[in-house]
Amino acid sequence: MTTHRIAVIAGDGIGTEVIPAGIAAARRALEVTGTSTLATTDLDWSCERYAREGSMMPSSGLRILAQHDAIFLGAVGFPGVPDHVSLWGLLIPIRQGFDLYVNLRPVRVLEGIQSPLRAGTPESVDMLFVRENTEGEYAGVGGRYRKGTADEVAMQTAVYSRRGVERIARYAFERARERRKKVASVTKSNAIQYTAVLWDEVVAEVATDFPDVQLTSYLVDAMAARMITHPQSLDVVVASNLYGDILTDIGGALQGSLGLAASANLDPTRRNPSLFEPVHGSAPDIAGKGIADPLATVWAAALMLDHLGERDASGLVMRALERVAREGPRAADLGGHATTAEVADAVVRAIGDRRS
Repeated sequence: MTTHRIAVIAGDGIGTEVIPAGIAAARRALEVTGTSTLATTDLDWSCERYAREGSMMPSSGLRILAQHDAIFLGAVGFPGVPDHVSLWGLLIPIRQGFDLYVNLRPVRVLEGIQSPLRAGTPESVDMLFVRENTEGEYAGVGGRYRKGTADEVAMQTAVYSRRGVERIARYAFERARERRKKVASVTKSNAIQYTAVLWDEVVAEVATDFPDVQLTSYLVDAMAARMITHPQSLDVVVASNLYGDILTDIGGALQGSLGLAASANLDPTRRNPSLFEPVHGSAPDIAGKGIADPLATVWAAALMLDHLGERDASGLVMRALERVAREGPRAADLGGHATTAEVADAVVRAIGDRRS
C-alpha cells in the first residue's frame, strides 16, 4: 500500500481549525478506496513562530518540505506581523523555491449554495482559473529609495519571461482539452505595452498547437465585467500572477463565499512537492470561535488527492462536499449556524455513503 507523505502547515488563525477537516476527509476517502494512507508531518510555521523566533519557517524549511509528496497549508497572516512579511516569509518562498508555477483555482457554484449573482447557477458558473504563480508582478524585483523622506520612491518591476508565459499557457490549453475546449487569456496590453504584449504574443503562439481549443483574449477590466455578466461564456481562464489573484477573488464571491475557495500550487513536472490550500485567509476576527467554514479546505484536500494520483478518493471527497453543500449543515458564511466541527464531521460521514 502506498503511503503519501504530507507536510501540514496549519499556519495562523482559522487555519489551525480547518486543516484537521481536510486531513480527516482525505484519510477517510483513502480508507474507503483502500489504495493508500497518509503520513503527516505537522510544522508550526506561522506568525506565532515569527514573533517567537524571528522567522516564519527555519532556514532549512525547503529541505524539510522536499522530503514530502505534498504540502497542505491552512492560512498565513495575523495582526502584529505585516502581511508582506508573513507572505514573503513562507508562501512565496515555497512557490518560487519549488517552482510551483501553476496556481489552479476552480470557480464553481455548488448546488444548494446561493450565489450573489442573480444568474449564478451550477450550470452558468463553472470556470477553472490557471494563474501564473512564480513571476509577473509578484517576482519581488524592485526597491524603495530615500525611504522615509519627502522624496521617497518605490519601484516594483513585473517580470514576464517567454518560458514562463509559454508553460502556463500550455498548461491552460491542456486543461481546456479536458473541459469545454475554450481558453480566455487575460492581460492589459492596450496600456502595458511590453510585458502584456509579450504575454499575448506567446499565448497566441501556443494556441497554434491546440487547433481544437478556442482562444479569446480579454483585457482584465473587461474580464472582471464578463465574469458578472456572462459567466457561462468562460471555461479555462489563464492570467498573470496579479490579474489571476484579483479575478479569482471575484470568482470566490460568485461561488457564494470565500469559504468555498480552494487552491492548488502545482509543479506539473512533479520534481517538487505541490502545495494545496484554502484561500480565505486567517480570518483573525473569527479565529478561536470554531465557526470557520472548512469546505474550502476539504476542496483543497480533493485537489491534493487528485494530484497524488488518487482520482477515486478525490471524487469521493468532492461528492461528499457537494452533498453537504446541498443538504447542510452549513457554517455562518453560507447562512447556517453549524460549527467547523459539525460541517467537517458531516463531510466525513458522507464519504463512501452511496447517496453522496
